[in-house]
Amino acid sequence: MSSPKSYLIDMDGVLVHGRAPVPGAAEFLGRLAERKAEYLVLTNNPLYTPGDLSHRLATSGLVVPRERIFTSGMATARFLASQRPSGSTAFVIGESGLSEPLHEVGFVLTDHEPEYVVLGETHAYNLEQITRAIRFLAAGAHFIATNPDASGPSENGLTPACGAMAALMETASGVRPFFIGKPNPLMMRTALNYLDVHSENTIMVGDRMDTDIIGGVQAGMETVLVLSGVTARADVRRYSYQPTRVLDSVADILP
Repeated sequence: MSSPKSYLIDMDGVLVHGRAPVPGAAEFLGRLAERKAEYLVLTNNPLYTPGDLSHRLATSGLVVPRERIFTSGMATARFLASQRPSGSTAFVIGESGLSEPLHEVGFVLTDHEPEYVVLGETHAYNLEQITRAIRFLAAGAHFIATNPDASGPSENGLTPACGAMAALMETASGVRPFFIGKPNPLMMRTALNYLDVHSENTIMVGDRMDTDIIGGVQAGMETVLVLSGVTARADVRRYSYQPTRVLDSVADILP
């Protein structure tokens, strides 16, 4: 058999719906393992560490080792490490999925004259924290945000996400954030480097035209849109860029 392609795979809407696995997702992951294909599960959600997410997927019946998961929090830490030496400082709004990788690359998390304000997702945005961050930005701190998602689902319905908070902070401070996560192709290229594979031999699998597919196209990858999540088949033709393939779900992908 020829060498298999490598895969970057979005998580929500592709492998799982909330806590429920997408039908055929476990078998798809099994086929990847059987063919020894390189892959990463990619998510814009910076709340959780790879270990946390691996456990959450396991409770849904999906076996994904922690080293096969790459988050926008990890991409943010790697970007900042490329920009500044170890020992640089940041004021962080987020959870362990963001603070842990920042610590790992040598950043110091502080509320005293930070060089960066780094905004991620959190279980409960705190107005006092947001206000302090705005003041740091107005004083000259650089503004980095993990992902541009304006809202996200929760068990109780829609909840504001990083993009919405970033818009509030930008309006108040006059400082525009630099978003790391999808659809920024930086997220894709960082994931490719993490996996040590080339874009020409990698396929991006996602359920959203406006994040997964455009990010994959801009990073030079083949793209597969699955219809198990956000984008419907009728919506695809409206976009100026198109996926390489459109499939019902990952159950139809044969690595």
